[in-house]
Amino acid sequence: MSLIIYTDGASRGNPGRGGYGIVLKWGSTIKEIAQGFKLTTNNRMELLAVIVALESLTREGLNIVVYSDSKYVIDSVVKGWVFGWEKKGYTGKKNPDLWQRFLKSYRKHHVQFQWVKGHADNPYNNRCDVLATTAADGGNLLADSVYEEEFYAR
Repeated sequence: MSLIIYTDGASRGNPGRGGYGIVLKWGSTIKEIAQGFKLTTNNRMELLAVIVALESLTREGLNIVVYSDSKYVIDSVVKGWVFGWEKKGYTGKKNPDLWQRFLKSYRKHHVQFQWVKGHADNPYNNRCDVLATTAADGGNLLADSVYEEEFYAR
């Protein structure tokens, strides 16, 4: 049996307030995770959703299917771009801090990615969207410190 993970990221403005939403499904067991941030981007939230989902797992070597509407995340992995970026030290690439975190967790499991159309008829993806936007609009916002440091240094 595979662990099924649905993820979504959102931002109110790009950059702006943002959040991620995650639904983990193992058989009939479902767990939801969400968090909002003061200043970030949509792509950072899409990627962070996958990272947090993988980092939340207590066992290694799981068979996982990640469903996401983010072509940024899926294409970067499935087309192998992120592995090339890693070899070249992420020179000129955005979000190297998150891609490094992603690869650390990704390599602990057997992960497949599946694109799902956003804001369509997939109830788990729609739930992730609600979790992400609610978190972005919420009051318990964290600082995306790496992004904020880069943003304010411009």
